[in-house]
Amino acid sequence: MHAAQVSQEPLASTISTNGIVEPIHPIEVHAPIPALVKAVYVQAGDTVSVGKLLLQLDDIDARAKLASADSAVKAAQASLEATTQNGTLEQRQAATADVARNKLERDQAQRDVDALVKLSATGAAAPSEVAAARQRLATAEANLHAAETAVQSRYSPAEVARAQAAVRDAEAGRQAAQQVLAESSVHAPAAGTIYSLNVNATEFVEQGKLLLQMADLHQERVRAYFDEPEIGKLAVGQAILIKWDAKPGQVWHGKIERVPITIINSGTRNVGEVLIHIDDMDGQLLPETHVTVTATTSSQENALSIPREALRSENGKTYVFKINGDELKKTYVVTGALNLTQVAILSGLQVGDWVATGTTTGQPLQEDVPIKRVR
Repeated sequence: MHAAQVSQEPLASTISTNGIVEPIHPIEVHAPIPALVKAVYVQAGDTVSVGKLLLQLDDIDARAKLASADSAVKAAQASLEATTQNGTLEQRQAATADVARNKLERDQAQRDVDALVKLSATGAAAPSEVAAARQRLATAEANLHAAETAVQSRYSPAEVARAQAAVRDAEAGRQAAQQVLAESSVHAPAAGTIYSLNVNATEFVEQGKLLLQMADLHQERVRAYFDEPEIGKLAVGQAILIKWDAKPGQVWHGKIERVPITIINSGTRNVGEVLIHIDDMDGQLLPETHVTVTATTSSQENALSIPREALRSENGKTYVFKINGDELKKTYVVTGALNLTQVAILSGLQVGDWVATGTTTGQPLQEDVPIKRVR
């Protein structure tokens, strides 16, 4: 039979589960416009500095829209200048000429009235002629007043305000066009490593398409999924070991920074999401990597412990087969913390005792049966 000796050693109770590595501050770059990808200057895995040119989109359409927006701004500015300067240069020149002409006509009408009044006094002009001359003078004065008003204030305050608003709208349109043109050259918004590249050169992308993902790989965490019955054993600050199959033999350390706040369904499991801070982040754990995490829920520095396979259960009580000389004796024990291989014994055994873990033939262990010990 196989046997093991009761020993006194540190014993930690652990829970293992799966998790996914994720950046703390992920950056997603999306296509600002529908366009053809002219060039891609990076590859997945590249580490880039802030401002690095990553991709170039075809900007012909963006340049055309910017040119149109520039034209709209100039037209609106010209219209505003015309309203604030009381018209265009041509309009101002024409208005000045109208004033001069109307002054001449008014002066001539005044001379005609003066002459006819004198002739009327001697009977050489009829009263009707004087009245007609006075009417022509009144018309000439009205025309001169209108021309002078046009020179001074052709546009109303409402028309000026409308021209100013048109300039603001046109400038906003130009700024938007400039922004789109600038975004056609896709630059890194921050320093980091590109861990997902979703586009190739010559590919057409719709507006909003995810182009790439990047992050600082020295600032990551693990999102782990613990089964519902184990969640009550978890607490903030508990130590975590992280292993990745792609790096056998390498271990990362961390601690729980957030315990589950709800239970979710994940396939056939009901789990709680646990966020784990990575203490010794070295940039080697890639985002979206599947890892194994092990939480230490309790530990004892000097625990009496035996292998878990030595435990038996009967009517809710736990016992072991203690080796007494050359026979087995059923001995009830009280257990404490346990991990995948060992269990702490709080009472029932002492350091140095031997317990049976199984038979060499696969037959059940029995009490008071002569034994031959095989370690």
